[in-house]
Parts: sequence; structure tokens; C-alpha cells
Amino acid sequence: MKVTLESTTKIVQVNGVYARIWEGETDTGIPVHAFVTRIAAPEKENQEQFKRELVECCEPRDERIKSYPMRMVL
Repeated sequence: MKVTLESTTKIVQVNGVYARIWEGETDTGIPVHAFVTRIAAPEKENQEQFKRELVECCEPRDERIKSYPMRMVL
């Protein structure tokens, strides 16, 4: 399975850890939300560009993201 994600401005707390919500879809078109607590580029030569791109966030397109509470229990 492949999933394409886009970072949003929405941040929630999951089990005491802050996570940014990313939204996207699978390669078959199923909409998904991912709760990302950490992300990194393992190749040193890509890290600076990755940091610059990582700050680019969009407002959530899916209205359901806006309703996630600031504290969630999984």
C-alpha cells in the first residue's frame, strides 16, 4: 500500500505527545488522516531541504480534522 500525505496546521495531543495531523489518501483513493509525532530525512545531504519543506503546512481540507479534540486517547 502507498499513502500520499500533506501536512496540515492542526496539532493534537495523543497519549501525552503532540502530533501534527497529516491528511491524504491511499493509492486506491481511500481518504486517511495520519497523526505524526516525529519525522526525519535519514540522508544527511537531504536534511536541510527537508527542514525547509517541513514548515510548509496547509489548512485542513477535510472538515473532520478540525473536530479532533486537543487530547485524544487511542
